[in-house]
Amino acid sequence: MSEQTRFLLNESDLPKFWYNVMADSPVAPTPVLRPDTLEPVTPDFLSVLFPMELILQEVSTERHIEIPEEVREIYKLYRPTPLIRARRLEKALGTPAHIYYKNEGVSPAGSHKPNTAIPQAFYNKIAGTKALTTETGAGQWGSALAMACQMFDLDLEVYMVKVSYQQKPYRRIFMQTFGAQVFASPTDRTNYGRALLQQDPDNPGSLGIAISEAVEAAATSGGVKKYSLGSVLNHVLMHQSVIGEEALKQMDLADEYPDVVIGCVGGGSNFAGIAYPFLRENLKNGQRARLLAVEPTATPSLTRGVYTFDYGDTAKMAPVVKMHTLGHDFVPPSIHAGGLRYHGMAPSLSAFVDAGLIDAISVPQKSTFEAAVQFARAEGIVPAPESSHAIRAAIDEALDAKAKDEKRVILFNLSGHGNFDMAAYDSYLDGNLEDHEYPAEAIKAAMENLPQVNMPA
Repeated sequence: MSEQTRFLLNESDLPKFWYNVMADSPVAPTPVLRPDTLEPVTPDFLSVLFPMELILQEVSTERHIEIPEEVREIYKLYRPTPLIRARRLEKALGTPAHIYYKNEGVSPAGSHKPNTAIPQAFYNKIAGTKALTTETGAGQWGSALAMACQMFDLDLEVYMVKVSYQQKPYRRIFMQTFGAQVFASPTDRTNYGRALLQQDPDNPGSLGIAISEAVEAAATSGGVKKYSLGSVLNHVLMHQSVIGEEALKQMDLADEYPDVVIGCVGGGSNFAGIAYPFLRENLKNGQRARLLAVEPTATPSLTRGVYTFDYGDTAKMAPVVKMHTLGHDFVPPSIHAGGLRYHGMAPSLSAFVDAGLIDAISVPQKSTFEAAVQFARAEGIVPAPESSHAIRAAIDEALDAKAKDEKRVILFNLSGHGNFDMAAYDSYLDGNLEDHEYPAEAIKAAMENLPQVNMPA
Protein backbone atom coordinates (compact mmCIF):
# COMPACT_ATOMS: atom_id res chain seq x y z
CA MET A 1 0.00 0.00 0.00
CA SER A 2 2.93 2.36 0.72
CA GLU A 3 3.86 2.28 -2.97
CA GLN A 4 0.35 2.78 -4.35
CA THR A 5 -0.17 5.91 -6.45
CA ARG A 6 -3.71 5.66 -7.88
CA PHE A 7 -6.75 5.05 -5.69
CA LEU A 8 -9.67 3.97 -7.84
CA LEU A 9 -13.33 3.26 -7.17
CA ASN A 10 -15.66 1.03 -9.18
CA GLU A 11 -18.76 2.21 -11.00
CA SER A 12 -20.75 0.65 -8.18
CA ASP A 13 -19.13 3.18 -5.83
CA LEU A 14 -20.54 6.13 -7.78
CA PRO A 15 -22.58 8.23 -5.31
CA LYS A 16 -26.33 7.72 -5.47
CA PHE A 17 -27.06 11.01 -3.69
CA TRP A 18 -25.81 14.57 -3.77
CA TYR A 19 -24.93 16.05 -0.39
CA ASN A 20 -26.70 19.26 0.60
CA VAL A 21 -24.53 21.13 3.12
CA MET A 22 -27.46 23.34 4.14
CA ALA A 23 -28.85 20.43 6.16
CA ASP A 24 -25.85 20.60 8.50
CA SER A 25 -24.95 24.27 8.28
CA PRO A 26 -24.55 26.00 11.66
CA VAL A 27 -25.02 29.31 9.85
CA ALA A 28 -28.57 30.47 9.16
CA PRO A 29 -29.21 30.93 5.43
CA THR A 30 -29.63 34.46 4.15
CA PRO A 31 -32.54 35.31 1.86
CA VAL A 32 -32.30 35.63 -1.90
CA LEU A 33 -33.86 38.90 -3.06
CA ARG A 34 -35.52 40.18 -6.21
CA PRO A 35 -33.26 42.71 -7.96
CA ASP A 36 -36.15 45.11 -8.66
CA THR A 37 -37.90 45.24 -5.26
CA LEU A 38 -35.20 43.79 -2.92
CA GLU A 39 -37.94 41.58 -1.48
CA PRO A 40 -37.44 37.81 -1.06
CA VAL A 41 -37.76 35.93 -4.33
CA THR A 42 -40.75 33.73 -5.03
CA PRO A 43 -40.87 30.52 -7.06
CA ASP A 44 -42.78 32.41 -9.77
CA PHE A 45 -39.92 34.88 -10.13
CA LEU A 46 -37.26 32.16 -10.28
CA SER A 47 -39.30 30.04 -12.70
CA VAL A 48 -38.59 32.54 -15.45
CA LEU A 49 -34.98 31.40 -15.28
CA PHE A 50 -34.99 27.86 -13.82
CA PRO A 51 -37.13 24.70 -13.97
CA MET A 52 -39.04 23.96 -10.77
CA GLU A 53 -36.97 20.92 -9.78
CA LEU A 54 -33.81 23.06 -9.59
CA ILE A 55 -35.67 25.76 -7.66
CA LEU A 56 -36.74 23.13 -5.12
CA GLN A 57 -33.14 21.94 -4.83
CA GLU A 58 -31.97 25.53 -4.37
CA VAL A 59 -34.11 26.01 -1.26
CA SER A 60 -33.96 22.44 0.07
CA THR A 61 -32.65 21.59 3.52
CA GLU A 62 -32.74 17.84 2.87
CA ARG A 63 -29.35 16.30 3.58
CA HIS A 64 -29.37 14.00 0.56
CA ILE A 65 -30.94 14.52 -2.87
CA GLU A 66 -31.17 11.40 -5.02
CA ILE A 67 -29.23 11.52 -8.28
CA PRO A 68 -31.54 10.50 -11.17
CA GLU A 69 -30.51 7.29 -12.87
CA GLU A 70 -30.35 9.10 -16.24
CA VAL A 71 -27.72 11.42 -14.76
CA ARG A 72 -25.75 8.61 -13.09
CA GLU A 73 -25.57 6.73 -16.40
CA ILE A 74 -23.87 9.72 -18.05
CA TYR A 75 -21.66 10.25 -14.99
CA LYS A 76 -20.31 6.76 -15.67
CA LEU A 77 -18.53 8.11 -18.75
CA TYR A 78 -15.89 9.51 -16.38
CA ARG A 79 -16.89 8.94 -12.74
CA PRO A 80 -15.65 7.91 -10.29
CA THR A 81 -12.60 10.05 -11.02
CA PRO A 82 -9.16 8.96 -9.76
CA LEU A 83 -7.46 10.09 -6.58
CA ILE A 84 -3.71 10.24 -7.15
CA ARG A 85 -0.83 10.41 -4.70
CA ALA A 86 1.58 13.00 -6.11
CA ARG A 87 4.67 11.00 -5.25
CA ARG A 88 6.87 12.56 -7.93
CA LEU A 89 5.93 16.06 -6.78
CA GLU A 90 6.62 15.10 -3.17
CA LYS A 91 10.08 13.88 -4.21
CA ALA A 92 10.79 17.04 -6.21
CA LEU A 93 9.87 19.15 -3.19
CA GLY A 94 11.77 16.95 -0.73
CA THR A 95 8.83 17.17 1.64
CA PRO A 96 7.61 14.71 4.27
CA ALA A 97 4.05 15.74 3.37
CA HIS A 98 1.77 13.37 1.49
CA ILE A 99 0.05 15.15 -1.40
CA TYR A 100 -3.11 13.78 -3.02
CA TYR A 101 -5.16 15.23 -5.84
CA LYS A 102 -8.61 14.42 -7.17
CA ASN A 103 -8.33 14.54 -10.96
CA GLU A 104 -11.55 16.05 -12.36
CA GLY A 105 -9.78 16.80 -15.63
CA VAL A 106 -10.58 13.28 -16.86
CA SER A 107 -14.17 14.26 -17.71
CA PRO A 108 -15.06 14.56 -21.43
CA ALA A 109 -15.14 18.35 -21.08
CA GLY A 110 -11.84 18.40 -19.20
CA SER A 111 -13.08 19.75 -15.87
CA HIS A 112 -15.45 19.26 -12.94
CA LYS A 113 -18.21 21.25 -14.65
CA PRO A 114 -20.16 18.30 -16.17
CA ASN A 115 -21.08 17.25 -12.61
CA THR A 116 -23.72 20.01 -12.65
CA ALA A 117 -24.15 20.58 -16.39
CA ILE A 118 -25.56 17.09 -16.88
CA PRO A 119 -28.27 17.32 -14.18
CA GLN A 120 -29.16 20.89 -15.14
CA ALA A 121 -29.70 19.83 -18.75
CA PHE A 122 -31.67 16.78 -17.58
CA TYR A 123 -34.05 18.73 -15.34
CA ASN A 124 -34.62 21.33 -18.05
CA LYS A 125 -35.35 18.62 -20.61
CA ILE A 126 -38.00 16.88 -18.50
CA ALA A 127 -39.56 20.29 -17.75
CA GLY A 128 -40.06 20.94 -21.47
CA THR A 129 -37.35 23.57 -21.93
CA LYS A 130 -36.26 23.95 -25.56
CA ALA A 131 -33.03 25.92 -25.15
CA LEU A 132 -30.64 27.18 -22.49
CA THR A 133 -28.59 30.34 -22.17
CA THR A 134 -25.47 30.72 -20.08
CA GLU A 135 -22.23 32.63 -19.57
CA THR A 136 -18.70 31.29 -19.44
CA GLY A 137 -15.35 32.74 -18.48
CA ALA A 138 -12.48 30.44 -19.40
CA GLY A 139 -14.87 28.15 -21.27
CA GLN A 140 -14.88 25.15 -18.94
CA TRP A 141 -18.51 25.69 -17.98
CA GLY A 142 -19.64 26.47 -21.52
CA SER A 143 -17.88 23.33 -22.76
CA ALA A 144 -19.58 21.15 -20.17
CA LEU A 145 -23.04 22.58 -20.79
CA ALA A 146 -22.60 22.31 -24.58
CA MET A 147 -21.86 18.61 -24.17
CA ALA A 148 -24.78 18.10 -21.78
CA CYS A 149 -27.25 19.98 -24.00
CA GLN A 150 -26.25 17.84 -26.97
CA MET A 151 -26.92 14.72 -24.90
CA PHE A 152 -30.44 15.94 -24.04
CA ASP A 153 -31.21 17.57 -27.40
CA LEU A 154 -31.32 21.16 -26.14
CA ASP A 155 -30.13 24.26 -27.99
CA LEU A 156 -27.58 26.44 -26.20
CA GLU A 157 -26.47 30.08 -26.39
CA VAL A 158 -23.15 30.82 -24.64
CA TYR A 159 -22.10 34.37 -23.77
CA MET A 160 -18.33 34.07 -23.37
CA VAL A 161 -16.35 36.85 -21.69
CA LYS A 162 -14.69 38.68 -24.59
CA VAL A 163 -11.13 38.52 -23.30
CA SER A 164 -11.45 34.74 -22.80
CA TYR A 165 -13.13 34.39 -26.22
CA GLN A 166 -9.99 35.97 -27.68
CA GLN A 167 -7.50 34.12 -25.45
CA LYS A 168 -9.05 30.66 -25.76
CA PRO A 169 -10.34 30.03 -29.32
CA TYR A 170 -10.20 26.26 -28.91
CA ARG A 171 -12.70 26.38 -26.07
CA ARG A 172 -15.06 28.21 -28.43
CA ILE A 173 -14.50 25.55 -31.11
CA PHE A 174 -15.10 22.79 -28.54
CA MET A 175 -18.49 24.32 -27.66
CA GLN A 176 -19.41 24.76 -31.30
CA THR A 177 -18.47 21.14 -32.01
CA PHE A 178 -21.28 20.15 -29.64
CA GLY A 179 -23.71 22.48 -31.41
CA ALA A 180 -23.64 25.54 -29.13
CA GLN A 181 -23.75 29.12 -30.38
CA VAL A 182 -20.94 31.13 -28.78
CA PHE A 183 -20.85 34.93 -28.62
CA ALA A 184 -18.11 37.26 -27.35
CA SER A 185 -19.68 39.25 -24.49
CA PRO A 186 -20.62 42.07 -24.46
CA THR A 187 -22.52 41.45 -27.71
CA ASP A 188 -24.96 43.35 -29.90
CA ARG A 189 -27.60 40.63 -29.29
CA THR A 190 -28.99 42.08 -26.05
CA ASN A 191 -30.12 45.50 -24.93
CA TYR A 192 -27.54 45.50 -22.17
CA GLY A 193 -24.71 44.41 -24.45
CA ARG A 194 -25.54 47.08 -27.01
CA ALA A 195 -25.57 49.77 -24.33
CA LEU A 196 -22.14 48.72 -23.07
CA LEU A 197 -20.65 48.61 -26.56
CA GLN A 198 -21.98 52.07 -27.27
CA GLN A 199 -20.14 53.34 -24.19
CA ASP A 200 -16.96 51.37 -24.90
CA PRO A 201 -16.58 49.34 -28.12
CA ASP A 202 -13.46 47.70 -26.65
CA ASN A 203 -15.11 46.56 -23.41
CA PRO A 204 -13.19 43.37 -22.40
CA GLY A 205 -16.24 41.91 -20.68
CA SER A 206 -16.63 40.24 -17.31
CA LEU A 207 -18.55 37.32 -15.88
CA GLY A 208 -21.03 39.80 -14.40
CA ILE A 209 -21.69 41.26 -17.87
CA ALA A 210 -21.96 37.83 -19.50
CA ILE A 211 -24.43 36.72 -16.82
CA SER A 212 -26.53 39.82 -17.53
CA GLU A 213 -26.69 39.01 -21.23
CA ALA A 214 -27.54 35.36 -20.66
CA VAL A 215 -30.23 36.26 -18.11
CA GLU A 216 -31.74 38.86 -20.46
CA ALA A 217 -31.79 36.38 -23.35
CA ALA A 218 -33.67 33.84 -21.23
CA ALA A 219 -36.02 36.31 -19.51
CA THR A 220 -37.15 37.85 -22.81
CA SER A 221 -37.67 34.55 -24.65
CA GLY A 222 -41.28 34.07 -23.62
CA GLY A 223 -40.48 30.87 -21.77
CA VAL A 224 -38.70 29.16 -24.66
CA LYS A 225 -35.26 29.50 -23.03
CA LYS A 226 -34.09 28.98 -19.46
CA TYR A 227 -30.89 30.16 -17.85
CA SER A 228 -28.20 27.83 -16.54
CA LEU A 229 -25.43 28.80 -14.10
CA GLY A 230 -22.16 26.95 -13.51
CA SER A 231 -21.36 28.08 -9.98
CA VAL A 232 -22.48 30.20 -6.97
CA LEU A 233 -26.01 28.83 -6.39
CA ASN A 234 -26.77 26.11 -3.82
CA HIS A 235 -28.04 23.52 -6.30
CA VAL A 236 -24.89 23.90 -8.42
CA LEU A 237 -22.57 23.40 -5.46
CA MET A 238 -24.64 20.45 -4.29
CA HIS A 239 -24.24 18.68 -7.65
CA GLN A 240 -20.47 18.97 -7.25
CA SER A 241 -20.52 17.09 -3.93
CA VAL A 242 -19.87 13.84 -5.82
CA ILE A 243 -16.19 14.93 -5.84
CA GLY A 244 -15.82 15.03 -2.07
CA GLU A 245 -17.98 11.97 -1.43
CA GLU A 246 -15.73 9.92 -3.71
CA ALA A 247 -12.61 11.46 -2.17
CA LEU A 248 -13.69 10.37 1.31
CA LYS A 249 -13.89 6.75 0.15
CA GLN A 250 -10.57 7.04 -1.68
CA MET A 251 -8.75 8.51 1.32
CA ASP A 252 -9.99 5.45 3.22
CA LEU A 253 -8.37 3.29 0.53
CA ALA A 254 -5.14 5.21 1.09
CA ASP A 255 -5.54 4.69 4.85
CA GLU A 256 -5.04 8.41 5.46
CA TYR A 257 -7.16 11.46 6.19
CA PRO A 258 -6.35 14.98 4.98
CA ASP A 259 -5.07 17.61 7.36
CA VAL A 260 -5.92 20.24 4.76
CA VAL A 261 -8.33 20.21 1.79
CA ILE A 262 -7.63 22.80 -0.92
CA GLY A 263 -9.48 24.14 -3.95
CA CYS A 264 -9.38 27.20 -6.16
CA VAL A 265 -12.36 29.56 -5.95
CA GLY A 266 -14.07 31.82 -8.46
CA GLY A 267 -17.76 31.30 -7.74
CA GLY A 268 -17.20 28.35 -5.42
CA SER A 269 -18.35 25.20 -7.24
CA ASN A 270 -15.24 23.03 -7.46
CA PHE A 271 -14.07 24.02 -3.98
CA ALA A 272 -17.46 23.25 -2.47
CA GLY A 273 -17.53 19.99 -4.39
CA ILE A 274 -14.46 18.64 -2.67
CA ALA A 275 -14.67 20.56 0.62
CA TYR A 276 -18.32 20.41 1.71
CA PRO A 277 -18.38 16.65 2.41
CA PHE A 278 -15.25 17.19 4.54
CA LEU A 279 -16.94 20.15 6.23
CA ARG A 280 -19.76 17.76 7.15
CA GLU A 281 -17.20 15.43 8.72
CA ASN A 282 -15.83 18.40 10.69
CA LEU A 283 -19.28 19.47 11.87
CA LYS A 284 -20.86 16.09 12.54
CA ASN A 285 -18.11 13.54 13.11
CA GLY A 286 -15.34 15.32 14.98
CA GLN A 287 -12.80 15.60 12.16
CA ARG A 288 -10.54 18.65 11.97
CA ALA A 289 -9.44 19.02 8.36
CA ARG A 290 -8.54 22.62 7.50
CA LEU A 291 -10.48 23.77 4.43
CA LEU A 292 -8.58 26.28 2.30
CA ALA A 293 -10.07 28.30 -0.57
CA VAL A 294 -7.53 29.89 -2.93
CA GLU A 295 -8.30 32.87 -5.19
CA PRO A 296 -6.27 35.22 -7.41
CA THR A 297 -4.93 38.49 -6.00
CA ALA A 298 -6.56 40.09 -9.06
CA THR A 299 -10.09 39.10 -7.93
CA PRO A 300 -9.85 38.80 -4.14
CA SER A 301 -13.53 38.66 -3.21
CA LEU A 302 -13.06 36.41 -0.14
CA THR A 303 -9.86 37.99 1.14
CA ARG A 304 -10.49 41.66 0.37
CA GLY A 305 -14.13 42.01 -0.64
CA VAL A 306 -17.04 43.02 1.56
CA TYR A 307 -19.53 40.48 2.96
CA THR A 308 -22.85 42.07 2.08
CA PHE A 309 -25.84 41.92 -0.26
CA ASP A 310 -25.03 42.53 -3.92
CA TYR A 311 -26.39 41.86 -7.38
CA GLY A 312 -25.24 38.68 -9.08
CA ASP A 313 -24.68 40.48 -12.35
CA THR A 314 -23.68 43.87 -13.70
CA ALA A 315 -27.05 44.88 -15.17
CA LYS A 316 -28.90 44.18 -11.91
CA MET A 317 -31.20 41.58 -13.44
CA ALA A 318 -30.03 38.52 -11.50
CA PRO A 319 -31.11 37.92 -7.88
CA VAL A 320 -29.44 39.76 -5.01
CA VAL A 321 -27.59 37.55 -2.53
CA LYS A 322 -25.41 38.07 0.54
CA MET A 323 -21.85 37.21 -0.43
CA HIS A 324 -18.27 38.37 -0.39
CA THR A 325 -18.17 40.84 -3.26
CA LEU A 326 -15.93 43.31 -5.03
CA GLY A 327 -19.02 45.10 -6.32
CA HIS A 328 -21.19 44.13 -9.29
CA ASP A 329 -19.55 46.85 -11.45
CA PHE A 330 -16.19 45.10 -11.06
CA VAL A 331 -14.31 44.60 -14.35
CA PRO A 332 -11.36 42.32 -13.62
CA PRO A 333 -7.85 42.45 -15.04
CA SER A 334 -7.35 40.14 -18.02
CA ILE A 335 -5.66 37.34 -16.10
CA HIS A 336 -5.52 33.90 -17.70
CA ALA A 337 -7.59 32.19 -14.99
CA GLY A 338 -10.81 33.26 -16.68
CA GLY A 339 -12.99 31.04 -14.50
CA LEU A 340 -11.93 32.94 -11.36
CA ARG A 341 -12.79 36.45 -12.53
CA TYR A 342 -16.21 36.77 -10.89
CA HIS A 343 -16.98 39.73 -8.64
CA GLY A 344 -18.72 37.67 -5.96
CA MET A 345 -18.75 34.28 -4.29
CA ALA A 346 -21.26 31.56 -3.46
CA PRO A 347 -23.47 32.69 -0.54
CA SER A 348 -22.95 29.46 1.42
CA LEU A 349 -19.18 29.59 1.01
CA SER A 350 -19.15 33.28 1.92
CA ALA A 351 -21.10 32.52 5.09
CA PHE A 352 -18.74 29.70 6.07
CA VAL A 353 -15.68 31.89 5.56
CA ASP A 354 -17.33 34.66 7.59
CA ALA A 355 -18.04 32.13 10.37
CA GLY A 356 -14.43 30.91 10.42
CA LEU A 357 -15.27 27.40 9.20
CA ILE A 358 -13.27 27.84 5.98
CA ASP A 359 -10.01 29.72 5.41
CA ALA A 360 -9.22 31.81 2.33
CA ILE A 361 -6.01 33.11 0.77
CA SER A 362 -5.10 34.83 -2.49
CA VAL A 363 -2.07 34.12 -4.70
CA PRO A 364 -0.57 36.10 -7.60
CA GLN A 365 -0.58 34.99 -11.24
CA LYS A 366 3.16 34.46 -11.78
CA SER A 367 3.74 32.19 -8.79
CA THR A 368 0.58 30.30 -9.73
CA PHE A 369 2.01 29.45 -13.14
CA GLU A 370 5.36 28.63 -11.54
CA ALA A 371 3.55 26.02 -9.45
CA ALA A 372 1.62 24.79 -12.50
CA VAL A 373 4.80 24.14 -14.46
CA GLN A 374 6.44 22.46 -11.46
CA PHE A 375 3.40 20.19 -11.11
CA ALA A 376 3.31 19.40 -14.84
CA ARG A 377 6.98 18.48 -14.93
CA ALA A 378 6.59 16.19 -11.93
CA GLU A 379 3.16 14.64 -12.50
CA GLY A 380 2.81 14.82 -16.29
CA ILE A 381 -0.47 16.78 -16.30
CA VAL A 382 -0.71 20.37 -17.52
CA PRO A 383 -3.28 21.91 -15.15
CA ALA A 384 -5.84 24.60 -15.94
CA PRO A 385 -4.76 28.07 -14.77
CA GLU A 386 -7.70 28.04 -12.34
CA SER A 387 -6.69 24.72 -10.77
CA SER A 388 -3.11 25.95 -10.50
CA HIS A 389 -4.13 28.25 -7.66
CA ALA A 390 -4.88 25.13 -5.60
CA ILE A 391 -1.55 23.64 -6.67
CA ARG A 392 0.27 26.77 -5.52
CA ALA A 393 -1.31 26.48 -2.08
CA ALA A 394 -0.66 22.71 -1.92
CA ILE A 395 3.02 23.19 -2.74
CA ASP A 396 3.30 25.95 -0.14
CA GLU A 397 1.69 23.65 2.44
CA ALA A 398 4.17 20.90 1.55
CA LEU A 399 7.12 23.27 1.83
CA ASP A 400 5.85 24.50 5.18
CA ALA A 401 5.67 20.89 6.36
CA LYS A 402 9.24 20.42 5.15
CA ALA A 403 10.44 23.50 7.04
CA LYS A 404 8.77 22.21 10.21
CA ASP A 405 9.82 18.60 9.56
CA GLU A 406 6.31 17.31 10.06
CA LYS A 407 4.11 14.90 8.21
CA ARG A 408 1.07 16.58 6.70
CA VAL A 409 -1.61 15.03 4.49
CA ILE A 410 -2.68 17.44 1.76
CA LEU A 411 -5.64 16.93 -0.59
CA PHE A 412 -6.46 19.29 -3.43
CA ASN A 413 -8.91 19.32 -6.29
CA LEU A 414 -7.32 19.33 -9.73
CA SER A 415 -10.49 20.80 -11.18
CA GLY A 416 -9.44 20.67 -14.83
CA HIS A 417 -6.63 20.20 -17.33
CA GLY A 418 -4.96 23.05 -19.21
CA ASN A 419 -4.81 21.53 -22.67
CA PHE A 420 -6.82 24.45 -24.08
CA ASP A 421 -4.73 27.02 -22.20
CA MET A 422 -1.43 26.86 -24.07
CA ALA A 423 -1.55 30.59 -24.85
CA ALA A 424 -1.43 31.26 -21.12
CA TYR A 425 1.56 28.98 -20.67
CA ASP A 426 3.21 30.59 -23.69
CA SER A 427 2.88 33.99 -22.01
CA TYR A 428 4.37 32.62 -18.80
CA LEU A 429 7.28 30.85 -20.48
CA ASP A 430 8.05 33.98 -22.54
CA GLY A 431 8.09 36.10 -19.38
CA ASN A 432 5.08 38.16 -20.44
CA LEU A 433 2.76 37.48 -17.49
CA GLU A 434 2.03 40.25 -15.04
CA ASP A 435 0.80 40.11 -11.48
CA HIS A 436 -2.34 42.11 -10.69
CA GLU A 437 -3.33 43.51 -7.32
CA TYR A 438 -6.88 44.82 -7.17
CA PRO A 439 -6.55 48.37 -5.82
CA ALA A 440 -8.20 49.28 -2.53
CA GLU A 441 -9.63 52.49 -3.98
CA ALA A 442 -11.44 50.50 -6.68
CA ILE A 443 -13.04 48.28 -4.05
CA LYS A 444 -14.13 51.34 -2.09
CA ALA A 445 -15.66 52.92 -5.19
CA ALA A 446 -17.53 49.75 -6.08
CA MET A 447 -19.08 49.62 -2.63
CA GLU A 448 -20.89 52.89 -3.32
CA ASN A 449 -23.23 51.14 -5.77
CA LEU A 450 -24.37 48.27 -3.58
CA PRO A 451 -28.11 47.70 -3.14
CA GLN A 452 -29.52 49.24 0.03
CA VAL A 453 -30.99 46.23 1.78
CA ASN A 454 -32.69 46.71 5.14
CA MET A 455 -33.04 43.30 6.74
CA PRO A 456 -34.70 42.80 10.13
CA ALA A 457 -32.32 41.95 12.97
